[in-house]
Amino acid sequence: MRIKGTTAAEITGSVRDQIASGELAPRASLPPVRVLAAELGVNRNTVALAYRRLVEAGVAETRGRGGTVVAAVPQLAREGVGAGVGDDCVDLASGNPDRMLLPDILTAARRGDYSPPLYGAPAVDPGLDAWARADFAEDIDHAFRTLVTHGAVDATERLLNAHLTRGDLVAIEDPCFLASIGTLRLSGYRSAPVAVDGAGMRPDALRAALEAGARAVVCTPRAHNPTGASLTEERAGDLRAILAEHPQVLVIEDDHFSAVSARPYHRVTPPGSTRWALVRSVSKFLGPDLRLALVAADAETTARLEARLSAGTTWVSRLLQHTARELLLDPRVHELHERAREVYARRSGLLVERLRAQGIEVPYRPDGLNVWIELDVDARAAVDALAQRGWAVRPGHLFAPDPAAHQRAIRVTASTLTEPQAEAFAAELAAVVTELRSSLD
Repeated sequence: MRIKGTTAAEITGSVRDQIASGELAPRASLPPVRVLAAELGVNRNTVALAYRRLVEAGVAETRGRGGTVVAAVPQLAREGVGAGVGDDCVDLASGNPDRMLLPDILTAARRGDYSPPLYGAPAVDPGLDAWARADFAEDIDHAFRTLVTHGAVDATERLLNAHLTRGDLVAIEDPCFLASIGTLRLSGYRSAPVAVDGAGMRPDALRAALEAGARAVVCTPRAHNPTGASLTEERAGDLRAILAEHPQVLVIEDDHFSAVSARPYHRVTPPGSTRWALVRSVSKFLGPDLRLALVAADAETTARLEARLSAGTTWVSRLLQHTARELLLDPRVHELHERAREVYARRSGLLVERLRAQGIEVPYRPDGLNVWIELDVDARAAVDALAQRGWAVRPGHLFAPDPAAHQRAIRVTASTLTEPQAEAFAAELAAVVTELRSSLD
């Protein structure tokens, strides 16, 4: 390895050239600042600046006493994969909705007046836009514009990129949605974990994140994944009051479970926020393969987002939009959503009841697809033991912005859970916890 240059720009370019050519592999250590400065005959500050620029560009990363190394592609946990689900395991790990509670997408796609658009056509289906405006207007009492993105994760990433730069601090829930953790890591943002309880984000934790310099907040107002927590009206008011003190902060609300949530939506965005967005994907109630989310936002944020979804280059498929519109306007789909709302609430509630009967306390009744269970034993050991008994769940640390956190919690997806399964799983978990406690004595 031969790094060249006498200015920070030249040193930065030399390192990037060697990475691009393969001379420097991912995770390779760069020379210490002092050593490289001596080799090049330059001031240490020049090398330090070069390394800082490499880190800011996402090309390198610092590891404290471990020095500066070439960045590698992050290995990120995802929903639905890598959960250790085998043919002999009951899948309580995937985070998926129940297929039986999703509508028939193909039939809807064939209905209506769809005609293939050409370049230059409006980016948003007019019928879907009208439906979205009416839906958002029930919850937003001031001016907004609507757009369509390739799902909630796509919307969140584009919204953050529209307003922030690498290295900015973003307040996210702790524990957190898996994709949000991945989005921040891939985009080079720093995370400010905000603790969550049964009523949602804790006000003291949000205040601390904002005082630490967070430039954006990503909040799930209901059916939080992984905990199932939903904001109460009082908690939403507390969070609004705190955010009102920081009107410059971008506020993103990810209302992913909107149509089938058993809880009302309580808005956290204060009226004085200058940059905000409310995102509602359709994945959980129309089907993940539609890859579509509706976004309401202030005028400037919409303009910035629109520039990244410009018609003729990256608009969301009008066929998908047509299909979503047909489904959202179908009374039979509304009836299916009513059923899904009741079924999901009943299944998660059933699991909580069976766990409590086994002495495993879940302090609140969750909404959504998942139940978060705090244990007094190591979660990874519990996950492994459950897998041996035929149950696949996910360990809590995967959902932590700091992987060292939530080492004694598991997430259980209850979306397809039957009553016999709930009874059996609760008993098996209780037995596993008892065994792990005994092994520590």
